[in-house]
Amino acid sequence: MALALAERGAGEVERRMLRFERLISSNLLEAEVRAALSRERTPPRDDLLEPVAWILPDRPLTTEIALVLKAGYVRGADLWHLACALYAANASQLAFLTLDDRQRVVAEVLGFQT
Repeated sequence: MALALAERGAGEVERRMLRFERLISSNLLEAEVRAALSRERTPPRDDLLEPVAWILPDRPLTTEIALVLKAGYVRGADLWHLACALYAANASQLAFLTLDDRQRVVAEVLGFQT
Protein backbone atom coordinates (compact mmCIF):
# COMPACT_ATOMS: atom_id res chain seq x y z
CA MET A 1 0.00 0.00 0.00
CA ALA A 2 2.69 2.47 0.96
CA LEU A 3 4.56 1.77 -2.25
CA ALA A 4 1.48 2.17 -4.41
CA LEU A 5 0.46 5.48 -2.85
CA ALA A 6 3.93 6.90 -2.14
CA GLU A 7 3.19 7.48 1.55
CA ARG A 8 5.79 9.04 3.82
CA GLY A 9 8.47 6.42 4.48
CA ALA A 10 7.55 4.28 1.48
CA GLY A 11 10.96 4.67 -0.14
CA GLU A 12 12.75 3.24 2.89
CA VAL A 13 10.29 0.35 3.11
CA GLU A 14 10.82 -0.43 -0.56
CA ARG A 15 14.62 -0.39 -0.15
CA ARG A 16 14.34 -2.79 2.79
CA MET A 17 11.91 -5.06 0.92
CA LEU A 18 14.35 -5.47 -1.95
CA ARG A 19 16.92 -6.97 0.45
CA PHE A 20 14.69 -9.91 1.34
CA GLU A 21 14.48 -13.05 -0.76
CA ARG A 22 10.96 -13.79 0.50
CA LEU A 23 8.02 -11.55 1.45
CA ILE A 24 5.15 -12.93 3.53
CA SER A 25 2.02 -11.33 4.94
CA SER A 26 -1.35 -12.12 6.36
CA ASN A 27 -3.83 -12.08 3.51
CA LEU A 28 -5.58 -9.14 5.18
CA LEU A 29 -2.98 -7.07 3.33
CA GLU A 30 -4.83 -7.67 0.07
CA ALA A 31 -8.02 -6.08 1.44
CA GLU A 32 -6.08 -3.17 2.93
CA VAL A 33 -4.23 -2.47 -0.30
CA ARG A 34 -7.31 -2.72 -2.49
CA ALA A 35 -9.36 -0.52 -0.11
CA ALA A 36 -6.64 2.14 -0.05
CA LEU A 37 -6.32 2.14 -3.84
CA SER A 38 -10.09 2.48 -4.16
CA ARG A 39 -10.19 5.30 -1.58
CA GLU A 40 -7.53 7.18 -3.54
CA ARG A 41 -9.25 6.43 -6.85
CA THR A 42 -6.17 4.58 -8.04
CA PRO A 43 -6.68 1.67 -10.45
CA PRO A 44 -6.08 -1.77 -8.90
CA ARG A 45 -2.67 -3.30 -9.59
CA ASP A 46 -2.49 -7.07 -9.40
CA ASP A 47 1.31 -6.96 -9.77
CA LEU A 48 1.64 -5.09 -6.46
CA LEU A 49 0.98 -8.19 -4.37
CA GLU A 50 2.49 -10.74 -6.73
CA PRO A 51 5.74 -11.19 -4.76
CA VAL A 52 3.91 -11.83 -1.48
CA ALA A 53 3.45 -15.33 -0.05
CA TRP A 54 0.35 -15.48 2.12
CA ILE A 55 0.16 -16.65 5.72
CA LEU A 56 -3.05 -18.68 5.95
CA PRO A 57 -3.41 -20.00 9.50
CA ASP A 58 -5.13 -23.36 9.84
CA ARG A 59 -6.12 -22.81 13.47
CA PRO A 60 -7.23 -20.00 15.78
CA LEU A 61 -4.36 -17.67 16.70
CA THR A 62 -5.41 -17.35 20.35
CA THR A 63 -1.89 -17.91 21.69
CA GLU A 64 -0.27 -15.48 19.27
CA ILE A 65 -2.96 -12.84 19.85
CA ALA A 66 -2.39 -13.08 23.61
CA LEU A 67 1.36 -12.65 23.11
CA VAL A 68 0.84 -9.56 20.96
CA LEU A 69 -1.56 -7.97 23.46
CA LYS A 70 0.88 -8.72 26.29
CA ALA A 71 3.49 -6.77 24.32
CA GLY A 72 1.13 -3.79 23.91
CA TYR A 73 -2.22 -2.70 22.60
CA VAL A 74 -2.80 -2.48 18.83
CA ARG A 75 -6.02 -2.27 16.83
CA GLY A 76 -7.61 -5.41 15.39
CA ALA A 77 -6.05 -5.36 11.92
CA ASP A 78 -2.59 -4.63 13.32
CA LEU A 79 -3.12 -7.37 15.92
CA TRP A 80 -3.94 -9.85 13.15
CA HIS A 81 -0.83 -8.96 11.13
CA LEU A 82 1.42 -9.36 14.18
CA ALA A 83 -0.26 -12.61 15.28
CA CYS A 84 0.12 -14.04 11.77
CA ALA A 85 3.79 -13.10 11.77
CA LEU A 86 4.26 -14.95 15.08
CA TYR A 87 2.40 -17.92 13.63
CA ALA A 88 4.71 -17.97 10.60
CA ALA A 89 7.98 -18.03 12.55
CA ASN A 90 9.78 -17.09 15.70
CA ALA A 91 9.95 -13.27 15.86
CA SER A 92 13.76 -13.29 15.86
CA GLN A 93 13.67 -15.01 12.44
CA LEU A 94 11.62 -12.33 10.69
CA ALA A 95 11.79 -8.64 9.91
CA PHE A 96 8.44 -6.88 10.33
CA LEU A 97 7.95 -3.96 7.96
CA THR A 98 5.29 -1.36 8.72
CA LEU A 99 4.67 2.35 8.38
CA ASP A 100 2.50 2.34 11.51
CA ASP A 101 4.42 3.64 14.53
CA ARG A 102 2.40 1.78 17.17
CA GLN A 103 2.56 -1.48 15.26
CA ARG A 104 6.34 -1.04 14.92
CA VAL A 105 6.77 -0.52 18.68
CA VAL A 106 4.82 -3.68 19.52
CA ALA A 107 6.70 -5.65 16.83
CA GLU A 108 9.99 -4.60 18.43
CA VAL A 109 8.76 -5.64 21.91
CA LEU A 110 7.91 -9.04 20.40
CA GLY A 111 11.48 -9.36 19.10
CA PHE A 112 10.98 -8.67 15.41
CA GLN A 113 13.57 -6.70 13.49
CA THR A 114 11.84 -3.54 12.29
